[in-house]
Amino acid sequence: MWKGFYRLVIGLFAIAIYLIPLPAQAETNPAELAKAIEAIENLDLMRSGLASTLEGRTEPPTLQTMKEVCRPVGMQAIKLSQENGWQVKQIASKYRNPSHAPDNLQAKIALARFEQDPKLMGFWQRETINGEAGTRYYRRINVEASCLVCHGQKGDRPQFVKDKYPEDLAYNFNVGDLRGMYAAFIPDLQQALSDSTSND
Repeated sequence: MWKGFYRLVIGLFAIAIYLIPLPAQAETNPAELAKAIEAIENLDLMRSGLASTLEGRTEPPTLQTMKEVCRPVGMQAIKLSQENGWQVKQIASKYRNPSHAPDNLQAKIALARFEQDPKLMGFWQRETINGEAGTRYYRRINVEASCLVCHGQKGDRPQFVKDKYPEDLAYNFNVGDLRGMYAAFIPDLQQALSDSTSND
């Protein structure tokens, strides 16, 4: 029920992009931002669907389980980045993979906003990343029951997690907690066009 509600809210959220113009200095294509929002929703549906396959399993998760459940989400994020010229990643304060640590001050502030407001599902803001101006869309990731198989109590983590991630911070979560967020950076239209022209 809640997933359907969230999809409806995000859908309305995407439509609002066309009705509420971005600030004058913004050059991000509104259609591209709407496309990114839809892509991130589909990415989260993939994550949730794959994680749900862990429910009811009696055998403990292994490294192969992680490759089947977690890896496809990361690979899809890379694919979205490559195909669209975006920068798509997962970010968390309590991360397992160091590459998912907050990459700038704005990301830390975004995580704090989600932490303070459990009803906030997503927002976008103007940012400059690696000298490139654009719009970054942030979307929360909540902990579901299936996530607790690997992200529950510290002592209950699968052995492969303890072995592979000695600096792991992604544990002691409860259902409904903020797990982290997706961050999709969409370069400005002018920058994207100039990049496209230079590649021709």
